[in-house]
Amino acid sequence: MISRLPLDEQLESLHVVLSRNDVLTEVLARTATLGLPGWYVTAGCLFQTVWNVATDRPPTSGIKDYDVFYFDANDLSWEAEDVVIKTGKEVFADLPAEVEIRNEARVHLWYEDKFAVACPPYDSTEAAIDSFAATTCCLGVRLETDGRWRVYAPHGLSDVFNLVVRPNPVLAPRAVYEAKAARWREQWPELTVLDWPSSGVMSASSVD
Repeated sequence: MISRLPLDEQLESLHVVLSRNDVLTEVLARTATLGLPGWYVTAGCLFQTVWNVATDRPPTSGIKDYDVFYFDANDLSWEAEDVVIKTGKEVFADLPAEVEIRNEARVHLWYEDKFAVACPPYDSTEAAIDSFAATTCCLGVRLETDGRWRVYAPHGLSDVFNLVVRPNPVLAPRAVYEAKAARWREQWPELTVLDWPSSGVMSASSVD
């Protein structure tokens, strides 16, 4: 099993599996040209690619969008983020998928209005990834200038490879986790979805 391999071999396997998604590799390559600070391609497009390959589905099956996070605390205006979003729309225009770019330094400005839960300001893109609804979601990849992949996986890769969805109660409500898990299980019935802890801190995510 891949999840029982040494970590360096798990990372190599992750690279091999994700590389089967041509849209994802193109998003990585094109995002690298944008010069965004602290960027990662993250969330569903990564772990869902693994799920697809593990269950013999086409690598892009069921993937709603491709999320790009970056972190720029120097300008928290919507106008600055919108310039990046519009640039991204041009760069990704011919891809057969939606690419959503967000400045994670700004999340605390709108999160409470959307989710009815206050979000403390993040200090990095990694901190934003840490707050996803499920630990399985806490995964980011970016292409470095030397062509290497940088992988951020604070909870490791075992659950991703084993198709386990585990709650991450750190930010907002249980309902968000359960709604996402139910939606994923409709697409990938092979998933093992773990219950929200009976007592614990709340958790949520704004990203699919």
